[in-house]
Amino acid sequence: QVQLVESGGGLVQAGGSLRLSCAASGRTFSSYTMGWFRQAPGKEREFVACIIWSGSSTYYRGSVKGRFTISRDNAKNTVYLQMNSLKPEDTAVYYCAADAPRDVTTAQAYNYWGQGTQVTVSP
Repeated sequence: QVQLVESGGGLVQAGGSLRLSCAASGRTFSSYTMGWFRQAPGKEREFVACIIWSGSSTYYRGSVKGRFTISRDNAKNTVYLQMNSLKPEDTAVYYCAADAPRDVTTAQAYNYWGQGTQVTVSP
């Protein structure tokens, strides 16, 4: 069992940066793939980025490649999402997820979720 708590969201101007954190409880954190998803009003929840248990592999949504960086610190049970060059279309509630899914980009494959943190990017 894993409990996840996101933080770091807020309001930022286009071109700015934010760093999201997701703190996990539970001794099995280091064995899970950690993912970030986002959901804008009226839209489906979509994959943003994920990092496998060892941190040796990461995957990104095409539209965030080169702007977002996912990382993890297994000693601190925390995963991060550094978001640079933010755009208004990045505005959404960002969710942290954990599991050991076959398809790391599918929200339905993750069983553990945080409550979400709002990111708003103004033009």
